[in-house]
Amino acid sequence: MKLQPDKFDVQSITGYGPGWVGINTDKVVHSVVVGSRGERLAWNCSRFEDLTPEHFAQLAAMAPELVIFGSGSRIRFPKPVWLKALMGQRIGIETMDTQAACRTYNILAQEGRHVVAALLLETAA
Repeated sequence: MKLQPDKFDVQSITGYGPGWVGINTDKVVHSVVVGSRGERLAWNCSRFEDLTPEHFAQLAAMAPELVIFGSGSRIRFPKPVWLKALMGQRIGIETMDTQAACRTYNILAQEGRHVVAALLLETAA
């Protein structure tokens, strides 16, 4: 039984591995923000320790209904001070490792939700 269409109407994550994600036909090797309305931009951080409130304010400015935060190879939760801009706009955030974030983004985007995935692709210090 087939549960998914062959082609999606939204930007989707087509693969992932250590240090990369596939978005449609492109291989991306840096942290990236992907949105269900076609948004895609580099997310200027290469380690979890580099994150600041400004990174999350950038996500809030996109005004999604939900942010999926892929925190790298393991789950690490953002500091509450980082989330002020999202909370101020009542935007939900879910944290998971980057691979789980990719899968979750695809499901929600294909349901027609306005979702943004912020995917941390870490590089060595």
